Amino acid sequence: MTEGESGVRRWLVDISRWRPSPAQFDAAAALLPPHERPAISRFVKEDDRKRALVSRLLQYSLVHHLLRIPFHLINIRRTTEGKPYLQNNSSAFPNFNFSTSHHGDYVGIASEPLCLVGLDIVSVSEPHGETAAEFVSNFSSCLTDHEWSCIVRAGTPRDVLTEFYRYWCLKEAFVKAIGAGVGFGLRRLEFHHEGWTNISIRIDGEVSKKWRFWLFKLDETHLASIAKGDPEDAINTFKKTLSNVIIAENQLSSALDSPEEGFTLQTVEELTRSQG
Repeated sequence: MTEGESGVRRWLVDISRWRPSPAQFDAAAALLPPHERPAISRFVKEDDRKRALVSRLLQYSLVHHLLRIPFHLINIRRTTEGKPYLQNNSSAFPNFNFSTSHHGDYVGIASEPLCLVGLDIVSVSEPHGETAAEFVSNFSSCLTDHEWSCIVRAGTPRDVLTEFYRYWCLKEAFVKAIGAGVGFGLRRLEFHHEGWTNISIRIDGEVSKKWRFWLFKLDETHLASIAKGDPEDAINTFKKTLSNVIIAENQLSSALDSPEEGFTLQTVEELTRSQG
C-alpha cells in the first residue's frame, strides 16, 4: 500500500526555517477554525506561537490529505485530557488517530489507521544554572531504579542528558498514545532495549507484547520517538472516540510489526498550499 492508502503519516516541520511576516502568519492562522486560534495567540514568544500554529496546521493538513475533507469541514476536538481526535470519523480507517509533538526546532505529527500512535520530540539542550546530573535528578520520581541506573552510568554529562531524554521521550510517547493526561505516573513504565533497538516496555512491572517503540535521531540535538500499541489500552475518554477498539490478534500484530521508515519533512507552504 502507498502511504495514503495505509493511513500512516510521519510528518515534520522545521520551524527555524519558517520566518513569516505578520501578514503571512495571520494568513496561515486564518485557515484554521476560529476555536483553534486563541490557543495560538495566547503565547507571547514568536517561536511558541509558531509551534502552536504549525501543530494545528499539521493536524488539519494531514486529515485533509489523507481523508480528503476540506479544511473548513474538519472537526478536530480534544478529550478532557487534551488528546486531539477527529470527531465523527467516517473514513475507511476505523481507529484513525494521530499524535503531535513539538520541542526546539521541530513540530511533528504521526497517524495510524488501526493501532494507537504516540509521538514525542525532545531537544537535548544543556540545562541553565545547573549541571546535567542536577537537572536529571529533578525527574528521578518518574524513572524506575533500572532506568536511573542506566542514565547515571551513561558516561559524560552530555551522555547522561541524552540517555535521560531517550527514556523521557519514550514514556511521553506512550502516555500520548493512550490519551492520558499529565497526572499519569511515568514510573509505572519501564523500558528495556538492545542499543536502543528492540525496545520493550513493562507496565506496572508486567511485560507488554502489544506495544512497539522506535527512537529516531533527527539531528545533533533533537530526538523523536514513536509508540504504537493496542487500542484496548486507551483511557476511557479517548477510547470512546475509536470505532474498533477490539482488534483481532493477527491484525494487531501485522499493524504493530510494520516497519517504521522515519519522517517526511514538510514546509508550512506545503501544508497550506492545497487546502480547500
